[in-house]
Amino acid sequence: MTGTGKRVVIIGGGPAGLTAGYLLGKHGYRPLVLEADPERVGGISRTVEFKGYCFDIGGHRFFSKSAEVEALWTELLPDDMLVRPRKSRIFHGGKFFDYPLKPVSALRTLGLAETMTCGFSFMRARLLPVRHPRTFEEWVVNQFGRRLFEIFFKSYTEKVWGISCAELSADWAAQRIKGLSVSSILRKALLPQRGAVVKTLVEEFRYPRKGPGMLWEACADRIVEAGGEVRLGRKATGLSLGEQGWSVRHVGDDGEASEVCDQVLCSAPVGEMIAGLSPTPSPEVLAAAGALKHRDFLTVALIVKDRQRFDDNWIYVQDPGVTVGRIQNFKAWSPEMIPDPETNCFGLEYFCNAGDQLWSMPDQDLVNLAVAELDSLGLGDKADFLDGCVVRQRHAYPVYDDGYAANIETVRTAVESSYEGLHLIGRNGMHRYNNQDHSMMTAMLAVENIVAGKPLYDVWNVNQDAEYHEESSPQESP
Repeated sequence: MTGTGKRVVIIGGGPAGLTAGYLLGKHGYRPLVLEADPERVGGISRTVEFKGYCFDIGGHRFFSKSAEVEALWTELLPDDMLVRPRKSRIFHGGKFFDYPLKPVSALRTLGLAETMTCGFSFMRARLLPVRHPRTFEEWVVNQFGRRLFEIFFKSYTEKVWGISCAELSADWAAQRIKGLSVSSILRKALLPQRGAVVKTLVEEFRYPRKGPGMLWEACADRIVEAGGEVRLGRKATGLSLGEQGWSVRHVGDDGEASEVCDQVLCSAPVGEMIAGLSPTPSPEVLAAAGALKHRDFLTVALIVKDRQRFDDNWIYVQDPGVTVGRIQNFKAWSPEMIPDPETNCFGLEYFCNAGDQLWSMPDQDLVNLAVAELDSLGLGDKADFLDGCVVRQRHAYPVYDDGYAANIETVRTAVESSYEGLHLIGRNGMHRYNNQDHSMMTAMLAVENIVAGKPLYDVWNVNQDAEYHEESSPQESP
């Protein structure tokens, strides 16, 4: 086999790291996956269990433009993938709006006066667009007009990032909502569809019956069965490149250790990795890595009596009067995640920074806040609340501020030119807001490069074309 006996260390046991470990094992390598979480693999795609109820850290649909990714999901979990209908809506002003937006329905719900305001705002944006939009606000206003931006994008986006839409890079919009505009939505509503379909319009998806963690736990098992290792509760603290190759230092409850290897794949936050790198990078590279920011996240899972208030998989809350940004309905993801059919589990998602007031609130206070906000929105009733818990997630979202692109390019150039055998993959390893299939593709291509012994593929091109994020074409693979 290609890599018989060769040791590879993988930092991070999320979709990218586990995909890399699984594929390297197939090629005869001995992968070691280091995962900081002491209990579960999967990273932000793990599934948490509380009193028999299973829930995601966010919601994770399984669909991909890549036939290779889809095939790998099937290979890992051949008998446990459900096909689920996709339904998500925006909640604004006490009303539901379909998302993606359906113009006739949205305008009917807004009413005549607001519809006219939106129409004039859209026409103004088309007549007087910002020629070279740099910010999220400029990009979305160009596509939808200012009034629709204010109704359907502003509040939620600023909750997610904790900064003004005028400070957020247009790259975020280009990656996440490119292909969606008033004209594209009207075309979909009025004309037959041919060829590529805007990916956010996909109407169903696959989903493991017990949540995404079920698939990643199966992947970890396969790595071990093939002779690799997956060590939980081990946080990488430093990387050293010397004459004998790489030495990876890591620490856990049972103390410190180090591992010598030929190759390192890192899907952990790249800023932290650069800070622990030896030989020490230049001050410019250290400064660029240190400037890369993340947004943290917490989920308050509420177990409630099931009153069937809504059947969405998730709801975007465009209401500045509450703190919650998104609400997951886990029974709509998979009924098997709910042990008592008379109940349901909602995940109320709050975006924050580690150490801030929201992050630091006691769990019971957060549960009380979530119950009160669900009740105030009219999406639940305090009397139906049965139990709840809180899960905090660091480094959930790489921040696309104005300087992020230059900073990550500085880091990338340094790694590729001076640290042979170090591969950056996945959401946090590349500081890219990508979906789990994109993370998997970066791992797949990195493995191909390792097996070939040369850079056959530019891993960074997986997300270079923003259309890859939002368009689906079953005939193509990236």
